[in-house]
Amino acid sequence: MFMRTFDLSPLYRSTVGFDRLFSLLDQVGGVDAGTTYPPYNIERTGENAYRITVAVAGFTDRDLSIDVKESTLSIRGERKADESAGSAVGVAGEVLYQGIAARAFERRFQLADHVEVRGASLANGLLHVDLVREVPEKLKPRSIAITSGTAPQVAAPGTKVIDAKVAA
Repeated sequence: MFMRTFDLSPLYRSTVGFDRLFSLLDQVGGVDAGTTYPPYNIERTGENAYRITVAVAGFTDRDLSIDVKESTLSIRGERKADESAGSAVGVAGEVLYQGIAARAFERRFQLADHVEVRGASLANGLLHVDLVREVPEKLKPRSIAITSGTAPQVAAPGTKVIDAKVAA
């Protein structure tokens, strides 16, 4: 008899704004953990605000693209060869050791209902993607006032109410 356990922690890190999804994910088996490149953080910056920070050292804003389709946020990076840098000096640049990864990547995040991307910025090798969860007013919980006393009288459609007193 074999006991199978699945580590769903990579999925917990790649979802933003979900409340009840984690219990559903625990019921699903056979999930691939995927790659860990590039590393990223998910932060809560306010009550309904989030920030995804992706480490993209060596990439410029031209090398990166951010797309949102339905409820999936995709961040792609592909470094374009910079041929002008070597020719400007007159000597072909030769890399002796490359410790900064320059490989292409695609990172996907599942967004919860009503989570919208507000903007993105690139600074010091970190790509920041700001998210906000805006629930429409009609879907927000609201309180209903309870009145004490007699129940309100409701007339049938098309009838004219002359006196709202209850007959004894």
